[in-house]
Amino acid sequence: MIPENEAIAVKKASSVGPSRIDIVYQCFGDPAAPPVLLLMGGGAQMIAWPEGFCEALVVRGLQPIRFDNRDTGLSTHFTDAPEPDLYAAMAGDVSSATYTLSDMAADTIGLLDALGFDSAHLVGASMGGMIAQTVAIEYPERVRSLTSMMSTTGDKSVGQPDFASLGHIGAPPQDDRQGFIIWQVQALKAIGSPGYPFDEAAAAERAGRSWDRDHDPLGMLRQSVAVLKSGDRTDKLRRVRTPTLVIHGAADKMCDVSGGRATAAAIPGAELAIYEGMGHGLPQALWTDFANRIADLIRRAEGIGIR
Repeated sequence: MIPENEAIAVKKASSVGPSRIDIVYQCFGDPAAPPVLLLMGGGAQMIAWPEGFCEALVVRGLQPIRFDNRDTGLSTHFTDAPEPDLYAAMAGDVSSATYTLSDMAADTIGLLDALGFDSAHLVGASMGGMIAQTVAIEYPERVRSLTSMMSTTGDKSVGQPDFASLGHIGAPPQDDRQGFIIWQVQALKAIGSPGYPFDEAAAAERAGRSWDRDHDPLGMLRQSVAVLKSGDRTDKLRRVRTPTLVIHGAADKMCDVSGGRATAAAIPGAELAIYEGMGHGLPQALWTDFANRIADLIRRAEGIGIR
């Protein structure tokens, strides 16, 4: 079993990519197995990829690698950057953006370089799906397969949040660990999967670990403005030839299922899997099915036998 902590195999790559940042990452499984880079969403750290899900990939003969994006966790934070103005960005003024999804895609390629991989399979959730899409667009030779989960194309007519349902969440506490844990649990419940059990104890434990690793209140805002500045990828996605799987929940209130449908429609030959009762999260009951679908995609992409 993979231990429920970060005491094993947590490493840091320095001077990564054109931005020369530090990226903290963790590898699971056989180093000779096909590498699967796990890209997490806005404001979420690598530990938001549950150890149990990583284990499900390992037992299928894969090598999952999770990492902290820039401005999250233990990777480089752009704390000297101008304060991001999310409301202005939502209104069309993205002048406060410090970087774009292309910069985060370059981070991803830089991490592959640091790990010594010519290419890898990418699995991205939410904003991580947007980054993974951008990597497939801008560095197609480095991507063996693409799995885009609960994400969207950047087209503002699809994949939008249900603001009416989520408006009560509010901002997280900045100086109160226990208050942050309570807020995080409530937020995850609000955007979570109504058709599946919610493990409140696991969510609270992970929220506490997240606080202890990093609680930069502006990091997620910088990432959010980066998403808005990056615009619509639909036309570019139509030129992607990477074997692709799109996973989305029919009950997703953070990124409407129309975003997943649009992603699958844009990428030629993409497989679309929509789960009833799934929201914006990774319900434990679906880990096995997710892992099976990802392993099947990788097997087809590589033409090899994956357990």
